[in-house]
Amino acid sequence: MSLERLVSKYISSAEQVLQEMQVAKASVSVDVERTKQVCEWVKDYLEDARYYREKKKFEVSLTSVAYCEGLLDALRLLGAVSFEWPTKMKQKRKAK
Repeated sequence: MSLERLVSKYISSAEQVLQEMQVAKASVSVDVERTKQVCEWVKDYLEDARYYREKKKFEVSLTSVAYCEGLLDALRLLGAVSFEWPTKMKQKRKAK
């Protein structure tokens, strides 16, 4: 699949989800077990990214690592984990 088709596929899926999704009406809590499950998905996507990089399927590798980062950002925004991206840490060191 070409990179253009792959991107179009993911954009279309995201557009459809945004049109159809429902926002929870009550406060949502994320327990430790669910956080651990999402962390396992993060590790799986990272492993996929490494695998596809080795196979020279860079578009699939990029997609996998983007999923990985998206899940990490979501966990951080929900307050389930805490971290800073390495590029943010470097920027802070330079600013000092």
